[in-house]
Amino acid sequence: MSVRQATVRRQTAETRIEMTIGLDGSGQSSIRTGVGALDHFLTLFSRHGLFDLTVDVDGDLSVDAHHTVEDIGICLGQAIREALGDHRGIRRTADVAVPMDEALAHVAVDCSGRSYYVQRGEFSSESVGALETDLVRHFFDSLSREARMNIHVMTLYGHNAHHEVEALFKAFARALDAATRFDLRLGDRLPSTKEHIEGTS
Repeated sequence: MSVRQATVRRQTAETRIEMTIGLDGSGQSSIRTGVGALDHFLTLFSRHGLFDLTVDVDGDLSVDAHHTVEDIGICLGQAIREALGDHRGIRRTADVAVPMDEALAHVAVDCSGRSYYVQRGEFSSESVGALETDLVRHFFDSLSREARMNIHVMTLYGHNAHHEVEALFKAFARALDAATRFDLRLGDRLPSTKEHIEGTS
């Protein structure tokens, strides 16, 4: 079995990013984005999905966190897509609901080779630390597009934005972990009646 790992590097006038993800890891992470709340949530993503993740970023935070968060979403999506390879033998779809104290989030993913992002539910406040909650939507939208993955998220309820976002990242991690696991019944077949996943060779 090949190692499902990928490294992505991206440099623009706004950000410099180097990121590595291992899908079959143990939840080890080293995260430095310059946005403390995002460091926290990506660390949770790594631990709860059992993905090994390193993220090193220099962004134009003197402007705001927008470019940094967007470009991290882009790179994480690209890294997931590359690490997944041709999708043979994976379960492809999964959904998970995760509570965090009073908050509950439900996330469904489909590693279909087609991007589509839907989010339902509002966050209780406009930011968690320096991370604007509107950028959480933007992060997952960018990730979905670059990973060529359907991601549907629902913030079902809650009254603390930190808890709401934390539940969302944990639920996404666990859903992605479940969807990317191998199913021995599939062997090396693709999880599609088309015998093809969009965007793969």
